[in-house]
Amino acid sequence: MAASRVVQSVRALPAISHGIRCYRSSTSSSETKEKVLQFLLTHSPSFQALMKWNASFKFWRLKNKNQHFYLTEALYGKTAAATYYTLEQRGGVRFKGHTEWFRPDHRGRYTWDFLQHKDVPIECLDLSGSMVTYMGLSNIDDLPELRELNLSRCHYLDDWALSRLHVFKDSLEVLSLAGCRQVTERGLATLHHLQNLKHLDLTDLPAVSNKGLTLILLEEMLPACEIVGIDYTDGLNTEEIAASSERMN
Repeated sequence: MAASRVVQSVRALPAISHGIRCYRSSTSSSETKEKVLQFLLTHSPSFQALMKWNASFKFWRLKNKNQHFYLTEALYGKTAAATYYTLEQRGGVRFKGHTEWFRPDHRGRYTWDFLQHKDVPIECLDLSGSMVTYMGLSNIDDLPELRELNLSRCHYLDDWALSRLHVFKDSLEVLSLAGCRQVTERGLATLHHLQNLKHLDLTDLPAVSNKGLTLILLEEMLPACEIVGIDYTDGLNTEEIAASSERMN
């Protein structure tokens, strides 16, 4: 009903339609959408209510996606609960001693065949592109033999969540945080617990402002780890690099 009232309000405003035609010829479609959205937010109570509902739904969905799977854990154990959570996030699981991965299909559907391995330790988890949060990590924080963890493009993952990874300090060898938009230097500093880490991917972390300095500090904290995705020169402009080279020569 709210959506239909919004449509009616737009149809009742010929000036908006005229404005859209003008913008199509003079500005990009993204600018047009932004201006129309701003108008609706300002002049349409129904649209405002719809946007608030949408925000509330997204919050509920994020919270629901990251609930702790207590019932599955109680019935089948922590390994099964961690697998169930990962599959619900459309991720992948590989058990120790096995080469095949358990993953959902393109529609997010999967079978419960993984219960056949509920007593086998999980060795690799792929949660890339998922909605995992600090709370969601509680479903996987008791995997003592986890060697590889892919958290790339997890846009809800923040520094607080990274601080939870210390539970894997005795096993984790490969970690990807590539494309995690909320991760900053503070979160990366908490990785000093992961002394067994051999490979760390930090590609495309826009919230890390001092990438060169961060790399130096991480290399000191994790001397046996190969760190990829950032460089000493990240954050320096070409003039500074050229001036530094001249001084060295």
